[in-house]
Amino acid sequence: MTEVKKSLNFIEQIIEEDLKENYSKEQLKFRFPPEPNGYLHIGHAKSICLNFGLGVKYGAPVNLRFDDTNPIKEEQEFVDSIKEDILWLGFKWEKECYASDYFQQLYDWSIQMIKDGYAYVDSQTSAVMAEQKGTPTQPGIDSPFRSRSVEENLDLFEKMKNGETEEGVHVLRAKIDMASKNMLMRDPVMYRSLHKKHHRTGNDWMIYPMYDWAHGQSDFIEQVSHSFCTLEFVMHRELYNWFLGVIDIKDQLNPKQTEFARLNLSYTVMSKRKLAELVNNKIVNSWDDPRMPTISGLRRRGYTPASIRKFAETIGVAKRDNIIDVSLLEFCIREDLNKIAPRVMGVLDPVKLVITNYPDGKEEWLETENNPEDESAGTREIPFSKELYIEREDFKEEANRKFFRLSIGKEVRLKSAYIIKGEKVIKDENGEILEIHCTYDSKSKSGSGTEEALRKVKGTLHWVSVKHAVEAEIRLYDRLFNVESPDTDKEKSYLEFINPDSLQIVNGYVEPGLKGAGVSEKFQFQRIGYFNVDKDTTEDKLVFNRTVALRDSWGKQNQ
Repeated sequence: MTEVKKSLNFIEQIIEEDLKENYSKEQLKFRFPPEPNGYLHIGHAKSICLNFGLGVKYGAPVNLRFDDTNPIKEEQEFVDSIKEDILWLGFKWEKECYASDYFQQLYDWSIQMIKDGYAYVDSQTSAVMAEQKGTPTQPGIDSPFRSRSVEENLDLFEKMKNGETEEGVHVLRAKIDMASKNMLMRDPVMYRSLHKKHHRTGNDWMIYPMYDWAHGQSDFIEQVSHSFCTLEFVMHRELYNWFLGVIDIKDQLNPKQTEFARLNLSYTVMSKRKLAELVNNKIVNSWDDPRMPTISGLRRRGYTPASIRKFAETIGVAKRDNIIDVSLLEFCIREDLNKIAPRVMGVLDPVKLVITNYPDGKEEWLETENNPEDESAGTREIPFSKELYIEREDFKEEANRKFFRLSIGKEVRLKSAYIIKGEKVIKDENGEILEIHCTYDSKSKSGSGTEEALRKVKGTLHWVSVKHAVEAEIRLYDRLFNVESPDTDKEKSYLEFINPDSLQIVNGYVEPGLKGAGVSEKFQFQRIGYFNVDKDTTEDKLVFNRTVALRDSWGKQNQ
């Protein structure tokens, strides 16, 4: 059988062409450059899978470089979380780097640019500079400080560095072309004064480089061959290349920037600023709240590294922005958990079922499969007794022909147990059902091979023995927003589209084998969905997070 060769995405095609014409395989090097100003989300996971995946494909090193040039927003907590996320996804970096590692080199290059007439200190306000930049159809106006002498520029720049000038009074700008059609080439700012303590360099620096100046030069220092950015940086590429041209060093490789479409996921927001607002406004409990699209939130909810890698592979790498339906992500986790998650029984909205003809005090331990998708998963035994819990919605006193669960006078099978028949109900003074009474066929035990056991009934219910049941807190998570694109409405805030039912907490019962389940263990609650043991679990209290339901209920709503 001929193996089907997988087609290359456009980024792989670029690399293949470069290997033919511009680079040797030994020169290939990639990087993942997050800013440590928040927790990574599923969009970053796509970029992680892209860059580290290319490293695996080509046997090339991949650096993890923190773009830590803004001490106002960056913290060590975010650095630590980013490293944890990447390792959890299954990737390892060649070197751990920081833009702050290069502050001295960037400063030295800036000094040389001032001497060579490529940079100057501007003392105007940001508002004035913005006005002078012009418009896409009108050229900008030169700053009155553009002709400052080299000596004055060097003196002011050093004072900025040492914190001897007021914060925000001066900036260092590249001297390029105020008439350029690309607005970013109209003397962009390279440095601003910030009298803030940096989480790594302390108070050594009172100036900090802007992204466009630090990013490309960091790529150059590390000799990254291919620098992949999202589409919003297309217009930055000209500036990226201009800066590299200014510092051009013979026999050194100039990195090549290529842009790809960022991931936009339905029913959520992907802006770090908005995600931070959700946390700060206590709409969610934390950055790792299972409703968040952060990698840590997905991990806590019960997503697996394999499911996220599969999702990234499935959506591929595109040249145009589009919105990916979150149902695809949910499909990937269902597909993965279906293979690996043990099947267990849990009842979320319990009502007591009494088998009136089952012997008082009798207990049975019934054998059942752990995972029918995995023969090696083996079997386990679960306790069965006279009194059970079943789901309240699995019973109706009177039901039509399309209701295949328990009702008076009708039969159903209890999973891995017996066929039962509804007889009567016991209610309280308000008409609420307290107990359902039924009878069982003692010869219909699953797997016994009897004629009665082979008898077909249309419904099968899950259950938990009352005597053996373990109480658990069940957190039913759903999509955080109730519209597909919550942050595209120009008249309403995205906060107005919060789904009020994104979290429901119920107290249910699970089979006794789950009592010792550890944090992050994953299970399929039969007929309900996939669940994950939450870190809030204690020795005395089990807490489960619903990862995803067995089926997509949102798809039905939108049909």
